[in-house]
Amino acid sequence: MFKISSQQQSEYQQNGHILLHNIVDSDDIDLYRHLIHNGVEKFNTEFREMSERDTYGRAFLQVMNLWEVDEDIKNFTFSKRFAQIAADLMGVEKVRLYHDQALFKEAGGGHTPWHQDQYYWPIDTSNTITMWMPLIDISEEMGMLTFASGSHELGFLGNLAISDTSDDVLGDIVKEKGYPIIRASSMKAGDATFHAGWTLHNAPGNNSSKTREVMTIIFVADGAKISEPQNAHQEADRQRWIQGLPVGGLVASELNPILN
Repeated sequence: MFKISSQQQSEYQQNGHILLHNIVDSDDIDLYRHLIHNGVEKFNTEFREMSERDTYGRAFLQVMNLWEVDEDIKNFTFSKRFAQIAADLMGVEKVRLYHDQALFKEAGGGHTPWHQDQYYWPIDTSNTITMWMPLIDISEEMGMLTFASGSHELGFLGNLAISDTSDDVLGDIVKEKGYPIIRASSMKAGDATFHAGWTLHNAPGNNSSKTREVMTIIFVADGAKISEPQNAHQEADRQRWIQGLPVGGLVASELNPILN
């Protein structure tokens, strides 16, 4: 088990993000990298040339809920270690799965604009968290996740999907508020960052010759309820990831099991 200290919990809760090292050892991450890489190759639906895509499309290849189609990847997504880290950082007893997603930023891929993950989620709690784990060693030039430290305190900042508009509007807020911009210079395969659903974050483009291979898992505190969708993306999420359960009900569909 990976033990979270009180200092690490305080750091996460103050900054809205934290980097943790060596959560998965090299042998295990190599195995899961192979499985997830194959899953992305099999289920990726983005085949356009980079020049034909919009800003969102250039940012990464995105394949969601691989655990539903691969029993071995399910073992990764359902890891009690990851879930307990998420629970300990947020200071809650139990967490449920929201969904997983592979985010592969191709060589030459574009920047990921400033955004808030929770813009997409019809969830009535701020106790949400995303684990972002490289499957290979990555350097800053490959598109390192970058945080506006402390920005989770702002909560919902409007209906701003990942786009050029979100980059401009939220980037201006980051400058205006003077939040420190934090980014690791490198991460090893099996390291991970964890960030809150409202934390403003972005990533530069991938200026290397290798694909930045990352797997993410989103957790939500047990007991969270479904909020009234504020945009079409939240309604789509309610239908897909919470299986259409009604507003006011618990985030507790068959796709949202307790993981720790």
